[in-house]
Amino acid sequence: MATKNKRIGLIQMSCGVDTAENLDKAADRVREAARAGANVICLPELFRAQYFCQREDHAIFDLAESIPGPSTERLGAVAKEEKVVIVASLFERRAAGLYHNTAAILEQDGSLEGIYRKMHIPDDPLYYEKFYFTPGDLGFKAFKTSQGDVGTLVCWDQWYPEGARVTALKGATTLFFPTAIGWHPSEKAEFGEAQYSAWQTIQRAHAIANGVFVGAVNRVGFEQGDVRHDGVEIKGPEGAGLEFWGGSFIADPFGRVIAQAPHDREDILIAEVDLKLLEDTRRNWPFLRDRRIDAYGGVTSRYLD
Repeated sequence: MATKNKRIGLIQMSCGVDTAENLDKAADRVREAARAGANVICLPELFRAQYFCQREDHAIFDLAESIPGPSTERLGAVAKEEKVVIVASLFERRAAGLYHNTAAILEQDGSLEGIYRKMHIPDDPLYYEKFYFTPGDLGFKAFKTSQGDVGTLVCWDQWYPEGARVTALKGATTLFFPTAIGWHPSEKAEFGEAQYSAWQTIQRAHAIANGVFVGAVNRVGFEQGDVRHDGVEIKGPEGAGLEFWGGSFIADPFGRVIAQAPHDREDILIAEVDLKLLEDTRRNWPFLRDRRIDAYGGVTSRYLD
């Protein structure tokens, strides 16, 4: 484990139609966060495009890229320039017909430290991710970076305590959750407050249960899923679209929210990972010590009849 406190940064951004412009914006925001003192910086899920999973369209596969590839090269140069670690969520083309929702971890020398492929893939109205993404096959991972021990899970992963637990057990002291989650406009008035509260609560619980810092970073703004890539326009579906609720936040190992972004505008959050607080919290709430690892076999069953 790193012995010196680090500062983490979350980039809450809106995503426009043009993929090149989104990458430019992401690079600029990372520089801004770095110059404000962040050492490890996380971007939202699939930030290069508007959230395209609102429909099933084979033309969208042309957005996918290799890793390493153009985005990791561009952001790697920024990482090297600013001497920061970057977590970047990308649409990975692994092979023809094989695609993943993948987080790339870029070291402060610009190199690719590793990747995490999203394990849990949703399929809900306007979130048709199973059409695009193969479930991850690398398992849950922690990365010993030059700026601390970090793990990343992606969006739908954030609802599963098992993923957070395994990532923490592998040594991560900070869990990042790059996210693209929002309200169906027709549901916001009735369910919006409860949906956001549940989203924040489950991730604060990961911080408490595992004695780690958590950084949950969402996009913000209304999107129909329109995309312009390499000069080609791909229209989103007719209909209501999604209002991404922002609300990115950082929680400490006690589950306290120590930084939070608004719901309606872009923001950069920065907070310190206090390693003494992490150590003290785990000593006083020794959940890892008291786990009954001999009694959890049932968790690997689909259901216990």
